[in-house]
Amino acid sequence: MTGAESSAAAGALRREQRVRIARALLLTLPLFVFLLFTFLVPIGALLLRAVENPEVARALPATVRALAGWREDAPVPDAAYAALARDLGALRDTADAGLLARRLNGEWPGARSLVMGTFRKREALAGLEAAAAKAALVDGDPRWAQPEPWAVIARNGSRWTPDYLLAAVDLRRTSQGIERVPDDQAVFVRLLLRTLGIGATVTVLCLVFAYPLAWWLSTLSARTANRLLILVLVPFWTSILVRVAAWIVLLQSEGLVNRALAGMGWIDRPLELLFNRTGVVIAMTHILLPFMILPLYSVMRSIPRDYQRAAVSLGSHPLGAFVRVVVPQTLPGVTAGVLLVFILAIGYYVTPALLGGPADQMLSYSVAQYANVELNWGMACALGAVLLAATLVLYGVYRRFASGEGLAAA
Repeated sequence: MTGAESSAAAGALRREQRVRIARALLLTLPLFVFLLFTFLVPIGALLLRAVENPEVARALPATVRALAGWREDAPVPDAAYAALARDLGALRDTADAGLLARRLNGEWPGARSLVMGTFRKREALAGLEAAAAKAALVDGDPRWAQPEPWAVIARNGSRWTPDYLLAAVDLRRTSQGIERVPDDQAVFVRLLLRTLGIGATVTVLCLVFAYPLAWWLSTLSARTANRLLILVLVPFWTSILVRVAAWIVLLQSEGLVNRALAGMGWIDRPLELLFNRTGVVIAMTHILLPFMILPLYSVMRSIPRDYQRAAVSLGSHPLGAFVRVVVPQTLPGVTAGVLLVFILAIGYYVTPALLGGPADQMLSYSVAQYANVELNWGMACALGAVLLAATLVLYGVYRRFASGEGLAAA
């Protein structure tokens, strides 16, 4: 083959490779677009909203500029009073004032009534000079003479803020720097630890119950195993609310569980299984058990039985052969099931809200509270970001030690 023919063949090969790559990219493009708009964009919006602080900067731009460089231990500039009067007069309607009042009230209780009361008198403040505006504001509400509302406005004058993320880990920003909130107000770190603890408990219980069941199913014929898997998949076909309602019937003081235990003589009085941690863990374990069984079953089904029989024939005890030969081969299924169940468990909201007490609520309950009741999307997104970060950190640690890198480094 001549040099020209070799070059032509190489060029044709490169074109064929480019066509194959382009075809593969076109095939994966729909999936990429789907993940982009249903996963990546929402997570990006959540992280962005967790540090976004537009209410004060949008409603009081002139006031923020007038307070630039002001320190809390110094008198409030008269120009800030005039700027506040102009900014409140420029607000379009009560809804804008309400957003501003709600944001300031989250850091300084009483700011809502102060802002809304002043907003209603905005027409009387229009066109006043600095001294006259200060006198009118202070006469209308003496709290404007205090430095606290002005300090809150000055701290939140930037469109971007770390305050939501700091509050989500029980920290706050003051004139002296970042400090921990008082113990009687520190709730979110404990809430996060409780969430991770409940998730870990449910994950361990699911693994304990699912492992022997998945192994038993893997030893059956394919036809019999498929029929029994239908029973495993029943929770997938039932609404979570229906399942929770069923557990309320089962776990209440006069429910079937307590009646059965009393009938067998195991208890003298009904057990407290409802509206506490026990009921939450039982219901969550039942709901999430299929997510552990299916990965384990898919891996165990592919393990040749000859390996264990060979170990036994070489003198190993059947239990020892199972532990040393079979269990290591099931670790991929264990990893997949543990991660899947744990990630799903720490995001639960309905089950703890209906079956648990006040001390059993998880972080998702606070996220829903801020998003639906208090309409504080910044705080809701910050809590979601903290939960996401904690999950990623634990996942990274787990992957490091599961792969043996952590043990090797030790």
